[in-house]
This record gives sequence, structure tokens and C-alpha cells, in this order.
Amino acid sequence: MNLLSLLVLFSCLFVGGFSADKVSRPEFVKIGSIFSFGTIIGKVAKIAMKAAVEDVNSDPTILGGTKLVFSMHDSNYSGFLGIIGGLKYMETNTVAIIGPQASGMAHILSHLANELHIPMLSFTALDPSLASLQYPYFIQTAPNDLFQMTAIADMLSHFGYREVVVVYPDDEQNRGSITALGEKLAERSCRITYKALLSPEALATSEEIMNELVKVSMMESRVIIVSAFAVIGLKIFRAANRLRMMDRGYVWIATAWLSTVLDSTMVSGEVAKSIQGVLTFRPHTPDSERKKAFLARWDELSNSSIRLNPYGLYAYDTVWMIASAVKVFLENGGSISFSNISSLNGLGGGTLSLGSLSRFDGGKQLLSNILLMNTTGLTGRIAFDSDKSMIRPAYDVLNVIGNGYRQIGYWSNYSGLSVVPPEVLYTKPPNRSSSSQQLRGVVWPGGTTVKPRGWVFPHNGRQLRIGVPDRVSYKAFISKDDSTNEIHGYCIDVFLAAINLLPYAVPHEFILFGNKHDNPNYAELVNMIASNELDAVVGDVAIVTDRTKIVDFTQPYIESGLVVVAPVRKLNSSPWAFLRPFTLTMWAVTGAFFLIVGAVIWILEHRINDDFRGPPKKQFITILWFGFSTMFFAHRENTLSTLGRMVLIIWLFVVLIITSSYTASLTSILTVQQLAPSITGIESLIKSHHRIGYQVGSFAENYLNEELSVPKSRLVPLGSPEDYADALKTGRVAAVVDERPYIDLFLSYYCTFQAVGQEFTKSISKRLPTSHGHVYCNLNTIRKRRTSKDT
Repeated sequence: MNLLSLLVLFSCLFVGGFSADKVSRPEFVKIGSIFSFGTIIGKVAKIAMKAAVEDVNSDPTILGGTKLVFSMHDSNYSGFLGIIGGLKYMETNTVAIIGPQASGMAHILSHLANELHIPMLSFTALDPSLASLQYPYFIQTAPNDLFQMTAIADMLSHFGYREVVVVYPDDEQNRGSITALGEKLAERSCRITYKALLSPEALATSEEIMNELVKVSMMESRVIIVSAFAVIGLKIFRAANRLRMMDRGYVWIATAWLSTVLDSTMVSGEVAKSIQGVLTFRPHTPDSERKKAFLARWDELSNSSIRLNPYGLYAYDTVWMIASAVKVFLENGGSISFSNISSLNGLGGGTLSLGSLSRFDGGKQLLSNILLMNTTGLTGRIAFDSDKSMIRPAYDVLNVIGNGYRQIGYWSNYSGLSVVPPEVLYTKPPNRSSSSQQLRGVVWPGGTTVKPRGWVFPHNGRQLRIGVPDRVSYKAFISKDDSTNEIHGYCIDVFLAAINLLPYAVPHEFILFGNKHDNPNYAELVNMIASNELDAVVGDVAIVTDRTKIVDFTQPYIESGLVVVAPVRKLNSSPWAFLRPFTLTMWAVTGAFFLIVGAVIWILEHRINDDFRGPPKKQFITILWFGFSTMFFAHRENTLSTLGRMVLIIWLFVVLIITSSYTASLTSILTVQQLAPSITGIESLIKSHHRIGYQVGSFAENYLNEELSVPKSRLVPLGSPEDYADALKTGRVAAVVDERPYIDLFLSYYCTFQAVGQEFTKSISKRLPTSHGHVYCNLNTIRKRRTSKDT
């Protein structure tokens, strides 16, 4: 009896347990989708999601007999209809919703999803703000636009573009994406210079688009980014082509919408012509056997009505993500149950009863299962990071050519731009160095392979304000012709020659600086650049330390340094000029030695040498003749004694030295002018305590006073070459210190003065100063001072 009771009890428990398991696993699970199925993405997603549901339901190992019931709601381009569809799903015990397609609807429905605990998964509503903690039940199953904007910023930085214009409809998705782009550009020292806003979605008319593009064409930047849906995007490019904005010089970048058009539709005719040379992005999906198999099925699934694009793959994977999460939920004992929300009872009316909305009891667990997923789908690895973003986001970089495109590289959040697939780079350490950022060659708008400059001088901008010193002296460097009001001079010639080498026009105007009575103060002129009164200065402006702290300079075009000029004294010609090399004492001593040598040789030779014998008168004449004839090595008497010969050799050597010294001294006296006073350079000038002249407006005054410690009481300002000459002649100054170019010009007219000593401050050079740019800047850098409109 006891044994029979135990068997009956065991049988009841077994049957009860089996029945309980049957009850815990529902017959079906409802999921819904909200899309505009008339769009390219909507058409592809509809086919892919249906295929995914069929594949899930045909595999009993996934849900163990539970079927997915898939519903589709067509929002028909209407945000209102999309929201209504979401509400209907939420009152019919739906466990998850795929969509909506647009971020505007997603922001609203996400608040309902938070309250009703219904996960919403979207691969098209990719506004970066939807990934925030404010929307815990909203999951983006494709890389959100933050990563696409980062890719665009990296590409702009790679090509060296610093200013861009963006064209986009003023809706929530594009607004959030462009905000993210602005932040990423700022991190790379780039910026958005203008936002061309269009009416949202299908409300933008061709006339509105044309008007905005006309404004864009008047601006400086030629780098234009288009972020829009396909319908508006193609209208933008058609209008741009009519305005000849698809020619050379422009850079056009489109977000991933354009790659969707190229992948899924046939592009030809006017549409193809209007997008030539455009760069665009496409979500990167690595090749795999599963992907190839699905591609092989696509023509049958779509009846060849539309080609597959990456968003079809994301749609397929999103359905499988929900199915896999439901499977884990059910296997862990979860129950598909809903409970009423008491606060909603009595609300609503008509066909839509808000009181019928119920909360999914297992929504939190289902959401957790989705976020913890780590599997592989058609799009590659499926997993989420702590921010609910897909891991390893990547894009293909495409260049539109002909009726199709050419892939020129990849972008990944792991290593940036490359020509190597991201899967290869994932096996290596990340490398974001500038040398590793690579793309293949680009065919730009207009069919050129030469990278566009990316900017032009705007039609609505002002001319460059070029400051010019209004000199009253040394007008060969720069001057104004009063009869024609034209500005001429060496400095102007250099400037005009430089801009004539540029392949584009440089609108500019010369602004004279000075009072027409004295040379202008160059320090004040340079400061006008820093204060934004001028954009640049063209003139004979020397580089000194203080100036380099506030402005930059182009390459030097005149080498310069300070030099000293002093007067010279010409000695008067005289018949007795030949006596000047020796003093009177020297002449007397030299003459005495000639007599002494003649006498010594006579003493040593007259006893044995017949040439030194004879009457006393003859011998006296011989002594005089022999002594003075040795001056010219013309003596004809032979010396016979050894001692006489030794004396003669020594004396002839002395005579050689005397005659050589005399010749050199006489030559110097007759050909070289003598300085008066004795100034040999800047050192002797400083020590002399004489007064020193300098050019009015030159930095020489401060240099002499501050660097060389010359008291200002010794410095005399001079305004012109005539003043230089007068001051030096009258002795008002002992010397003039000025820059080499001015001194060379001065000495070409006044030959009675001479540059003395070595040139000093040789590091100073004549250059064209500008306010922005690099140390070795060119005319491209001074445009940074120019804005499109005066502010």
C-alpha cells in the first residue's frame, strides 16, 4: 500500500512538473517594427526582418517551439503615425519593438519604453544622444552617428581641411549628429563655419535648397558635408550641380545615406552626374560564410526588386538578437507576462485607451540579456560596451566614380583611417599616429586627382587690409605716387611678385600709415596687426625680438644688419707728397747711414781696391756715390775684402726693407682716404662718447639704448639722407648707425662717407610680418586674419 502511494505521488509530481513547463513556455512571442517602408532602408529592412523571423521559427532549437509573431507598422514618413504605431504595440503585449526609423520618434517612444519596460532596438535612429542614460530601454544595433562623425573629422584632418560647411535638415537626428561633428572637429583644431539648415524631412523644397546653396557658394570654405535622408540628399546634389558647385575646387562629403542609395538602386543620368567625386561612408561588415549565403538568397527573397545594403544585414541581425535574448529569458525560467499600470487607469478614450497599456514584467531581464549578448551575426561580432554602443564600429570609405564607387579605405574606432581591413588591425596594437592614417587616391569633383585647396576668397568677404609705411625718405623701398595715387617701391614689387605666383586671386587694399612729415614708427605699425586693425604689413620692417612675440613673418627678402657710417678726410695733393712716408728724423738717419756705409766701405777697400784710390777729391766723391747708389742697387765698384762684402750684404738687406716700407707707405698715402675722427666700428664709437645719428622710426634707437647702453642724450634723430650728410659734415654727429639697405642707398649718392667696422645684429632680416600662421608662413596664412564679414 505504501509503495503504491509513493508511485501515485511520483506520477502526479512528474505530470505536474511537465505541465508547469508547458505553461511557462508560451506558444508565441510578439515583436513589432516601425518603419517608413517606402524608403530604401524600409524596403530592405522589411525583406530582411521577414527572412530573419522565418529562419528563427523554422529552427526549433532557438525558441523550443515558441514562435515569433512579427508585426509591421508603416509610419509613412510621418512622425505622428510612427508614435501611434508604437502606442498600439505597447497595448498588445509586445515584448520588443524594432525601430523607429527616425530619431525624432525614438526620443518620444523611448520615454514610453522606459515606463513600460519594452526594449526598443533600432539600426537607423542613430542620434548619439539616444545612447544616453536617459533612454535605458533604447538600444542602437548599428554604430551610432558619433562614430561616423568621428570618421568624418579624422578624414578632414587627414586631408588638412580646417573649415567646413554642413548642409542638413533641421531635425533631431541630423541636429544631434552635427553637434557631435562640431565637437570632434574642435578636438582636431577644425570648425564648422556655416550651417545651412533645411526644413525637416520631405518639407524641404528645391527652391529652399537652391537658396541655401547659393549662400554656401558665396562663402570661403569649399568643403561641404551633407547629412540628410536619401530624398533630400539627392535634391541637394542636383541643385549643387546646377549651380556648378560640383566642379573643381569643391570637396563634398556625404554621410552613409549616399552609400545606401549606391548599394540598393541603379544610379545613372543626372543623379550620377551630380554626385561625381563625392566621398561617403558605409557601415563596415566583414566578409563571412553566413554573409555570403545570405547574399546568395537575397535575389530570391526580394524578387530582385531592390539590392541589399548593410542596413538589411543589421535588420536581420536585430531580429536574431531579440530571438536569442528571448531564448535565454525563457531558459532561465522567465515568464512572458504583463501587468497593468494603476496610474493609467481611466485615461484615454475612443479607440486608443491608455489604460490598456501594460508593463512587461520581464522587460528588465530581456534588456539585460540583449546588452550581455556576445555572438556573431551577418554584420560580424555582436556585443555592446558599457555605453550600450556596438563594439568595434567601422566604416568603409567610398569615392563615387561613374555610376558606382571605388573603395579607398576604411575607418575604425580602433586605428582610424587605413587601407587595411579593420579585422587585420584588430590583431595588432592600436596605432593612431599621423603616419599610419592612410587612404588611397581620390578622384575629386571635376574629375581631378589633385587635392582641392578647400577654400577660396569669399564673394561676400572684404579685401585684405595691407598696411604700408608712408615713408618720407628712402622712397626707393616704398612710396606713393601723388599724381596717380599708386604705391610703388621695391617692397611692393616683392609682394606683388609673390601673389602673382599664386594660382588664385588675393583681393587686397593698401593702407598708408604715417603723417607725411616723418617716417612712421614701425613698432606702432606692427602693433596694428595684433590689434586687428590690419591683416598684414608690406614694407621694410625689420624683425626684432619684441615684434616676433606678437606677429609672424614670411621668408626674408633682404638680408640686413646695422652698420656704422663715418665721414672721411681727403688729404690735399702736394709735390712733396713723396716725403710723407718718413718723418724728418727718419730721413736724416737714413741719409746719415748712407754716408756712414760709404765711408766704412772706403776704409775697408781703399788700400787693396783701385776703385777706391785716387786724388782726395775723387775718393770723397766715390764715398758719396757708393753710399747713395746702394739705395737703387746701382753701385758699380767691386768690393774685394771679405769684411767689406759682409758689411755690404747686411746694408743691402736693410736698404731692401727701407725701400719696401717706403713704397707701401707712399702707396697707402696716395690711394687710401683717412677716417676722421678715428672710428673703426661700433665698439670704438661707443667708447668715444661722440654723438650718434639714427633714422627716425627705426628700431636702431631702442637697440643702441637698450642693448648697447648708449645714453639717449648721445642719440640724434635724423629724417633723411640729406640730414645724414649734413650732420656728418658739420660734425653734429660723429657717425650714423642704420640698417645695411639704407646705408647702401645712402653711400650710392654720398661718396664722401664710408661704412666702417663689421656689420652687427646680422640675425635681423627684412620680412613681411603677418599676424597668424607659421614662422615660415606664406600668403595662405594671412588669409586667417580675414573673415567673411566684418564683425
